[in-house]
Amino acid sequence: MNNLTRQPKHDPTFLYRYRDGIYAPELLGAAVASLDFFTWLAKSPADAQTICKSLALEERPVDVMLTLFCAMGLIERKKDTFRLTPIAKEFLTRESPWFIGPYYAPFKDRPVCRDLLEVLRTGKPTNWASRKDNKAWAEAMEDDAFSEQFTQMMDARGLYLGPKLARKINFKPFRHVLDIAGASGIYACCLVAAHPHLRATVFERAPVDRVARKCIAQRGCAERVAVAQGDMFAAPFPDGCDVHLFSNVLHDWDVPAVKSLLQKSYAALPAGGMVLIHDAHLNRQKTGPLPVAAHSVFLMAITEGRYYSISEIERFLSEAGFRGMSYRKNALDHSIIAARKPRR
Repeated sequence: MNNLTRQPKHDPTFLYRYRDGIYAPELLGAAVASLDFFTWLAKSPADAQTICKSLALEERPVDVMLTLFCAMGLIERKKDTFRLTPIAKEFLTRESPWFIGPYYAPFKDRPVCRDLLEVLRTGKPTNWASRKDNKAWAEAMEDDAFSEQFTQMMDARGLYLGPKLARKINFKPFRHVLDIAGASGIYACCLVAAHPHLRATVFERAPVDRVARKCIAQRGCAERVAVAQGDMFAAPFPDGCDVHLFSNVLHDWDVPAVKSLLQKSYAALPAGGMVLIHDAHLNRQKTGPLPVAAHSVFLMAITEGRYYSISEIERFLSEAGFRGMSYRKNALDHSIIAARKPRR
């Protein structure tokens, strides 16, 4: 397990950002070339609800779009009303002599751009990266080959983030981590590698649980990291765990599902237990940071979720009953929000 405590010599953040932000230009192209969104907003500054109703768009993707454009400096929010910034007025509205809409016109024919328009109009995720089998991400994960490919992809990030996560949290008072929807188990393995007293269980549905067992064994962690098979929405969480870890999980789901998972976690944890939300988070004002807002477009397209702000996650935790929230940064634009179940 020693290799799970090592770190590379260089910071690869910019390499991850190139990949994670790839859909953001497509969403800007869709807004300019297909929706003429900025011309409309110049004439009608509005809140998010009015934007959705007027343009026949859905709430979740519009939230992602508005956050992205705030982070890009193209719109600004005053109270609940969104309006254009001067640069957007000058270059993104039809009335301006400097309108660059024709420069974005070819975006209309791009498959990803068309997919994003469909998500904006329906609120439903499209198929994973325009796959031809028309399966959404959650459904595609039921395929053995795709689930293995996906977990390997997540390992390429988790191997860098996991050791850093392990050093950010004081695990001394705790004994057993439940890694909920833990994919290959990379985070669970990194935690037990850094903390010899810890044990962990990865909770995953089939067929990902089989991939997890294989990966955990290959890392030499099978004696301290178990795998429990089950659907996190339907099956009870395994007993005997005093830490619940949601690492890169909540962003895949819409608000009702996120709230349900946190309520379920609160009910299953013992008094004094801890929940960890390890993810990328938007700032409290939902105006950035830009890399997180850009990656949220990708999530909007292929999952039922998006990235949430720090204040949104804290509110969800508080509503579930958790207290003592704390926030700390990790690497790759990720951060950790921790909370405790109060002792009665």
